[in-house]
Amino acid sequence: MKLVGVAGSLVGEKTSQAVHEVLLATKRINQNIETELIDLKEYDVEFVRGAPLAYYNKDTWHVVNTMLGADIIVFGTPVYQASITGALKNLLDHFPVDAFKGKVTGIVTTAGSHKHFLVSEYHLKPILTYLKGSVPTCSVFIHNDSFNDDNEIIDQDINKRIIKLAEEMIMIKERNRDKLN
Repeated sequence: MKLVGVAGSLVGEKTSQAVHEVLLATKRINQNIETELIDLKEYDVEFVRGAPLAYYNKDTWHVVNTMLGADIIVFGTPVYQASITGALKNLLDHFPVDAFKGKVTGIVTTAGSHKHFLVSEYHLKPILTYLKGSVPTCSVFIHNDSFNDDNEIIDQDINKRIIKLAEEMIMIKERNRDKLN
């Protein structure tokens, strides 16, 4: 089983660290899970222009195909202007309608205001379900105050929610796999 974490920000470290923590929690639950972090600030994902994937650069090709090869994808995004990042939305626009069918798609959001805790429900979850991803009931919202100066998560309740998300993603994937067998 392969889990890919996508940090959907082009600046900062909090979102990447949050997604990394989900990967670590998942690995602690099941050491056989292969994990990979895709931090969008490390890739030059081209803007979608309606062409087939083969017409885009190597980074775009790599990121999209890595995600397509995953069994579980956890998406992390900071909240900008009460929405997901443009970089993450652009990446998601590269995928066809059924791209996440059979995949579990978890959500982690970071924000500087508690007022943004529902952004994932109203902006990211509809996109993931449109792409046919199975979205866990648990998502993780992390306020910037939950990080220390080294971008480590210091709120134990957040760490518990990360573990709960990891457990639920694995359970959904295993349950779906059992239904197919």
